[in-house]
Amino acid sequence: MTAGATPGPLDGIVVLELGQLVAGPTATMLLGYFGAEVIKVEPPAGDPIRQWRAVDQGTSLWWRSIGRNKKCLAVDLRRKRGQAIVRRLVAVSDVLVENFRPGTLTKWNLDPAELRRLHPRLIVAQVSGFGQSGPYAARPGFASVCEAFGGLRHVTGVPGDPPVRPNLSIGDTLAGLHAALGILLALYQRDAQPAGGAGQVVDTAIYEAVLSLLESVVPECDRLGLVRQPSGTTVTGVAPTGTYRCRDGKQVVIGANSESLFQRLCEAMGELTMAADPRFQSNEGRVAHQVELERVIEAWTQGHSAAEVMALLEAAAVPCSPIYDARDILADPHYRARQQFEPVMVAGEQLLLPAIGPKLDATPGRTVSAGPDLGAHTDEVLGLRLGLSEAEIDELRRAGVVA
Repeated sequence: MTAGATPGPLDGIVVLELGQLVAGPTATMLLGYFGAEVIKVEPPAGDPIRQWRAVDQGTSLWWRSIGRNKKCLAVDLRRKRGQAIVRRLVAVSDVLVENFRPGTLTKWNLDPAELRRLHPRLIVAQVSGFGQSGPYAARPGFASVCEAFGGLRHVTGVPGDPPVRPNLSIGDTLAGLHAALGILLALYQRDAQPAGGAGQVVDTAIYEAVLSLLESVVPECDRLGLVRQPSGTTVTGVAPTGTYRCRDGKQVVIGANSESLFQRLCEAMGELTMAADPRFQSNEGRVAHQVELERVIEAWTQGHSAAEVMALLEAAAVPCSPIYDARDILADPHYRARQQFEPVMVAGEQLLLPAIGPKLDATPGRTVSAGPDLGAHTDEVLGLRLGLSEAEIDELRRAGVVA
């Protein structure tokens, strides 16, 4: 927390991150944004995400975002002296977050069960592809694999074509959200006990986080034998809601999937006959005649520019939006009015990072710093947290235990 800043809701909570890449680090990013002190331990070569995707001045901009507000020290966990450092850090932490394949920490003499036995108040959050139990627990699992196993990929894309992947790691981000929620629940349960309660294990599987997105897909199959299929730019069983091309080549999304909204859409399009047609008076009827309905809507949008469509539908209070890319997002005044971009300094230059919701009016979250350089806080954490002298830290560095 910066001097004079309002304390965050998690101020005073210490989180030790042993994760890498996306899922575990997303959870700790969320906790750090709302005030927790996050100490990230990464290998001497660094978290691989430091080099993923677009790189600026040798470092990934993704890292600058997901590593925000974290204190980073580089420790070789394959060495016993490195493991000893982590055990000492566990002793001063409320939460341990890891997202290695199950069994990895035990192999490194950092068995979570043993750590909890030594520190009963410790909360251990474990994020993995398939969870800590079950026949697939030992499988490696990135977001792409777990999005397939969790059923998300099957419902994406156009009917008859191969499933498509959004150009994002949705499964990892979802798992990070689930892990952060689990950690908050465990903290609440621990600290709500009159005499101070014990911690617990938070077991987050990426595929289960993906499964949570699937709405009624499972009960529909279980009870009715229905298997949800891809639906292109629309959504099964709800109409009209979809993507429509405009005269200028741009596209808009329109959601008019209630009776009152549909009436307003028809009025905005000048389709008074359709508004009165009994076939379109209910969602069931609109779904049954969706092909005709979509054809009429797109014929209308293709007769107007995207800006004209937006103006007409906004005047009619029909939910709609153009499809934005990153340039559109950065230029839209609503984002700035909501303070959705937070400036940080990196190598003497300003970088905008997206703010993280939700917005709390009394104890808001904030980005204090971008993801730091490798080992930026090794001396600080070992010195202030563990009481090591400069000579001791220098010796560890010469021995290759820390960097």
